[in-house]
Amino acid sequence: MFSIMEVFFPIMFLLVFGIIIFTIIRGLREWDSNNKQPILNVNAKLISKRTSTSRHNHSMNNGHNHVSSSTSYYVTFEVNSGDRMEFKVSGKEYGMLAEGDTGELIFQGSRYHRFNRES
Repeated sequence: MFSIMEVFFPIMFLLVFGIIIFTIIRGLREWDSNNKQPILNVNAKLISKRTSTSRHNHSMNNGHNHVSSSTSYYVTFEVNSGDRMEFKVSGKEYGMLAEGDTGELIFQGSRYHRFNRES
């Protein structure tokens, strides 16, 4: 008779491996789709800014834990048609933008390029 681990371990391994492959394929499709899109310049207004912070715990072999965190930065623009688009930006870019800014948004598909603020 076989143990449950002989069945459970391979299933979990295939599941994790499948999720990794799926994530890679999805990222490549988005990258390819963005590359096929034209670079657009539109008048836009910065509607909102938000951050998303995730925390990671790492157990060390010596019994100590290491905790790290990472922050992602997002900005939402509204164009003249009323449509809103959210883009992930760098922390530096996030800090340079303020809600209510108006100007020229330059993007390609879901890829943010830059925002030229009106003076």
